[in-house]
Amino acid sequence: MAVKLVFLGKLADLAGAPEKDVPAPLDWAGLQAALPAALGEAAAGEKVRLAVNGLLLADKSALAAGEGDEVALLPPVSGG
Repeated sequence: MAVKLVFLGKLADLAGAPEKDVPAPLDWAGLQAALPAALGEAAAGEKVRLAVNGLLLADKSALAAGEGDEVALLPPVSGG
């Protein structure tokens, strides 16, 4: 099994797909390494949030995902 990455909004455009599977276990450094350069830069920005299995992380460096987990990269929300 793997960790499923889910990209929302403009991050899906940068990823070229809405989802990607990567090998488990996954930490912040591993996530950065698994992403294309432009997406990795965007993900590192302070406005992009991470959620593991639906729970927002307060600190991205605390990422610890295992087999079957889902990690969502959430872009800033814009409103109108």
